[in-house]
Amino acid sequence: MPQPVIIPRSDHPISRQHIDQDALKVLNRLQQFNHIAYLVGGSVRDLLLGRTPKDFDIGTSAHPYQVKRLFRNCWIIGRRFRLAHVKFGTKVIEVATFRRQIPAGTEEEPVPAPPVPAPTEAAVEDPDLLVHHDNTFGTPEEDAFRRDFTLNALFYDIETRAIIDYVGGLEDIKAGLIRCIGVPEERFQEDPVRMLRAVALAARLDFTIDAPVLAAIDRYHGELARSAPARLIEEIYKVLRAGSAEKTFRMLVETGLLAAIAPEVPGRITDTFWQSLAAIDDHRRAFKRNPETLANAILLGSLLIPLGLLEQHHGRTKDLGARFGILPLARRDVEFLRQVLMLQRHLRDANASPRHKRSIMHRSAFPAALLWLELHGRAPELVESWRALRADVMSQAADGAEGLPPVSDMPRRRRRRRRRRRPPYGGGTLGH
Repeated sequence: MPQPVIIPRSDHPISRQHIDQDALKVLNRLQQFNHIAYLVGGSVRDLLLGRTPKDFDIGTSAHPYQVKRLFRNCWIIGRRFRLAHVKFGTKVIEVATFRRQIPAGTEEEPVPAPPVPAPTEAAVEDPDLLVHHDNTFGTPEEDAFRRDFTLNALFYDIETRAIIDYVGGLEDIKAGLIRCIGVPEERFQEDPVRMLRAVALAARLDFTIDAPVLAAIDRYHGELARSAPARLIEEIYKVLRAGSAEKTFRMLVETGLLAAIAPEVPGRITDTFWQSLAAIDDHRRAFKRNPETLANAILLGSLLIPLGLLEQHHGRTKDLGARFGILPLARRDVEFLRQVLMLQRHLRDANASPRHKRSIMHRSAFPAALLWLELHGRAPELVESWRALRADVMSQAADGAEGLPPVSDMPRRRRRRRRRRRPPYGGGTLGH
């Protein structure tokens, strides 16, 4: 392994003040118990670029169950590779043990306990390079070289406050270049989703894709169909939430990757499709972090409806969503989208009574429906009127709650006197 490039604190812009405090707690505790622990991946890249990281992931020499012993708020997840999730409320700090790159066909199954070394299988010839398991622990150097792109393989050491670079990622970030670690053809056959990530990264960061990477995508873009559909649809949702969906999808069309996922889509694209994605991007860029309001159903509708895919099902939204190309769509997202679309005619009804409007606002899908109207309805005055009405209703509800007298001052309800049951006819005697 080559010696890494060490960039001291004086030569880079990353400060501990920019790092999530809970991530620092995890890093410090791991180091306190003599484990190597670095901030890794996209968070280091984003901090160098002056961006706010979406997540703060940690790489460590500690095995998953060693991490679990250090944190009571830790859960072990994953079968392909065990990950430790340290939870702070709704926030999750992902802690992954350093791994090493292994040849296809020599993958090892997960080991339940860290003290027991994993058995090593002999390498076998296998034309299928797709990695099905990836559970071989390694060193920081080996972990850096098994990552996808150079700009995602940087480490930040909170002890020395230095950046550690084994793969030339710093130079590629300066050059604005998406470059593979290793041979692109091999890396994309191991995990075809990397091709989609290369395009998404280039679009989001406004970087250039390295020529060998583009050539490999052109040759192997059809391999994307071999990836797990659940992973692919999750990547699509990530693209739609990133604030650069329009640019990413244009690049997906150019590289043939979109046709590999959904062959029917490229021929259906019109200006309406690009306008829909641009509306999603504009909304996302107004927030520092991903807003919770951008639910999967909103993203799904923004993607499918401009493509006219509803027409395949005779306009019935209840039948929408069996698949998007090779990707199955979650029934709950499709059902929620149906509710959002059904509410649109109510939101546009100018003659609706105040009582009807208030009832609409109590629907669980109302916030999402109002967002849909804002994004795609082209009726800003209508959106503002609904927002004003909602604010007024919420204000009245708050005033009503505050105006209630204390429980002790409220009049006591009179207990109803129990009626005495009359005896049967004759007073209960048997006669004279």
